[in-house]
Amino acid sequence: LRPHLFPVTVLGQVICGLAQVFILGMPSRIASVWFGSHEVSTACSIAVFGNQLGIAAGFLVPPVLIPNVEDVEKLAYHISIMFFMTAGVASALFILVIIVFKEKPPNPPSRAQASIQSRPTVEYSYVQSILRLLRNANFLLLMVTYGLNVGCFYALSTLLNRMVIRHYPGEEVNAGRIGLTIVLSGMVGALISGIWLDKTKTYKQTTLVVYIMSLVGMIVYTFTLSLGHLWVVFVTAGLLGFFMTGYLPLGFEFAAELTYPESEGTSSGLLNVSAQIFGIAFTIGQGQIMDRFGTKAGNLLLCSVLFLGTIMTAFIKSDLRRQQADLENEQT
Repeated sequence: LRPHLFPVTVLGQVICGLAQVFILGMPSRIASVWFGSHEVSTACSIAVFGNQLGIAAGFLVPPVLIPNVEDVEKLAYHISIMFFMTAGVASALFILVIIVFKEKPPNPPSRAQASIQSRPTVEYSYVQSILRLLRNANFLLLMVTYGLNVGCFYALSTLLNRMVIRHYPGEEVNAGRIGLTIVLSGMVGALISGIWLDKTKTYKQTTLVVYIMSLVGMIVYTFTLSLGHLWVVFVTAGLLGFFMTGYLPLGFEFAAELTYPESEGTSSGLLNVSAQIFGIAFTIGQGQIMDRFGTKAGNLLLCSVLFLGTIMTAFIKSDLRRQQADLENEQT
């Protein structure tokens, strides 16, 4: 709108980026503090569902609010309307959090949570907590595998437009719709995986199966992208989104199990750090490979990364400490 104020835009983006670090790690923390052992994974998946719903709105709303016009002044007006609406929604949510949101319920919802809350607060050290997590071999494996999977998802989402346009010139609108399809199918996947975890408590097995299906989906997407049928891309991208986004609540909940009694916010924060680092590396790497060798070579990079992640996931031991704490407290 005003090019001379570009530094203000960057400042706003940095602040939003810092806020996102905390928001992405909230689902497992809030689910554990507020929900019992038989509904905690479902609660986490619904929170991830809400996160993805916002991303879906990001695909849908801007094309509706901002018309494709040549008049720069008119375009600037419509963009400013969209930004003011976004700021209004964010401000309203901020006020609601201050007025309505409570830190924790009057009584702990689970025995595991009661055990954590009974510890004196002076004993807790954030730095010591991180050091303990980094000495936990199973969590370290999960942190790397989560970063590989979600990093691939970030790279795929970022470069999706370039991939589709290269094989289907002039299909910018459908490229956006494919992105929306990935997010919407992922919302369903996240919800189903959370409900499944609460029913079965099979954290390791479910994580491994979803990882394998993400790899299969990526391979199918890689070899069908260039077939010339756009509907096939919609189907394969939707399948890929279902499993890759469905993995998000699985990673959070499996981490909470492996690292109990450490704070879920700390473990999910480290998972997100891993995802961001790998996401940046894969986006840059895949972009370079696509420029030199084509989209198939770039996607094969992601396939090989997911294959490595699948192998590493198989080596994670199912050390369900939170479940064990609930069982022990039940018996005593």
